[in-house]
Amino acid sequence: MSACPLLDYSRLCIHTATTKPWNLETACTEYARAGVRGITVWRDALEACGPMRAASVIKSSDLEVVSLCRGGFFTHGSVLERQRALDDNRRAIEEAHIIGAPLIVLVCGARPGQPLSTSREQIADGIAAILPDAVAAGVKLAVEPLHPMYSGDRSAINTLKQANDLALLFPPDSVGVAVDVYHVWWDDTLPDELARCGRNKRLFAFHVCDWKLDTNHILLDRGLPGEGCIPIRAIRAQVEQAGFTGFIEVEVFSQRLWAMDQGTSLTHILHSYRNHV
Repeated sequence: MSACPLLDYSRLCIHTATTKPWNLETACTEYARAGVRGITVWRDALEACGPMRAASVIKSSDLEVVSLCRGGFFTHGSVLERQRALDDNRRAIEEAHIIGAPLIVLVCGARPGQPLSTSREQIADGIAAILPDAVAAGVKLAVEPLHPMYSGDRSAINTLKQANDLALLFPPDSVGVAVDVYHVWWDDTLPDELARCGRNKRLFAFHVCDWKLDTNHILLDRGLPGEGCIPIRAIRAQVEQAGFTGFIEVEVFSQRLWAMDQGTSLTHILHSYRNHV
């Protein structure tokens, strides 16, 4: 695929999980060839080549690293397990520093059978524990609220209000929020909380995909923008009114997209971005 000079993808970031079958080198080559300027790296994509090689690959493609995904999962039943989670987050911070990612997105975690209040305390304690390492590495942390359907086992932070409240416990230049329309579009407090993000300078990342009405998997059947019911352009307007001018990240976990030719998948991504974002 050759880049089209008439189309502006200068604010488009693609998460490597969106084109998961491609290794990092192929993803970088194809994104750059299509005119995409930003990339978010899933940590799994580093396993094959390591962070040093990944840094070289990304630099040679002239892509800007938007973030590393993911850190978090601070909630566990024992002190030892929580310490292991902190160690893994510190490894993520080191990886982010090596590849030049200014931000780590946090999927904060939840523990089945554990009160959400306890999980939220563990999350706050976990962020506090790794924050000195992040500051020393020049890496920011973005709390991503996840839809309530994930509150049982993936995240006890389920609304933008909760994410804002959590971020406000920490310095504004170090901890903020990542807003993914998939998780927050339903919330009637969203406009007020986005405005609050802007006032407090906490809006660090903006992710787009769509909620398919006929979804067959709550994690792995997300839609490209335009394939579902989320008012993406209206939310984008609110995000930009809050002062956000950064990359707009297409993050779509989709077995359907992964099963097709990835060049075709990238064509669909570009089409959906320019027509529905």
